[in-house]
Amino acid sequence: MKKIYKYLLNNLPRPMLIRLSYVFRVFAPLVYKGDKVECPVCEHKFRKFLSYGSDVAHRDNVLCPYDLTLERHRVMWLYLKQKTDFFTKPDLKVMHIAPEQCFHGKFKKQKNLDYVTGDLLSPIADLHFDLHDIPLEDNQYEVIFCNHVMEHVKDDLQCMKELYRIMKPGGWGIMQVPIDTSRTTTYEDWSITTPEEREKHFWQYDHVRLYGLNYPDRLREAGFNVEVVDFSKELPTEVFERYRIPKSEVLYIVSK
Repeated sequence: MKKIYKYLLNNLPRPMLIRLSYVFRVFAPLVYKGDKVECPVCEHKFRKFLSYGSDVAHRDNVLCPYDLTLERHRVMWLYLKQKTDFFTKPDLKVMHIAPEQCFHGKFKKQKNLDYVTGDLLSPIADLHFDLHDIPLEDNQYEVIFCNHVMEHVKDDLQCMKELYRIMKPGGWGIMQVPIDTSRTTTYEDWSITTPEEREKHFWQYDHVRLYGLNYPDRLREAGFNVEVVDFSKELPTEVFERYRIPKSEVLYIVSK
């Protein structure tokens, strides 16, 4: 079973994985029934979480069997709950790029949100477009989420500029990416084209770059103000263990 799970996770296209996940979530919680870990998003408890990631960036006990949250999703949820008015401010206009399933249904149900999702291929997205050329007018959204997308696109700076363009003045957002904290600069090599080599160099078969510590500078180059928030420092030790959150998980909060 573990081999099948790992193969599907690392080889199936994302739209197909999204569809299969709705079937998987039916029986996985039964297999992992317990009370050692907890997901703050779905509020389900398990004896452990699932493993996740390629051979290069594999992590044990991180993926919620029910709503498929990872560490970054659980940190983001806690931050939104504790540090923002995202769940209370009325008529908040939100654009969510590549919407994560764990958030999608919950955000759609929030009556205070005018919530729109966008992606090139995702079957759960409202709008389908290329992030390099977003077919929307300027200054539209008060909040923009775009997580773990920029490592996939050809021209990340252009995509960042497009998101900056459609954000309202005074707006804010969260834009996470995988980061190799041992690197000071982002690693790109366009001669690396095979899935095997991309996984080896960029941590995943469909990544085209591996960000270093200069990631915030790239966001600033696109026009954003950037705050690197180490929200995990404010959480007690038992929360890390219970929610399986690494202390290295920081948030990149952008604003206009």
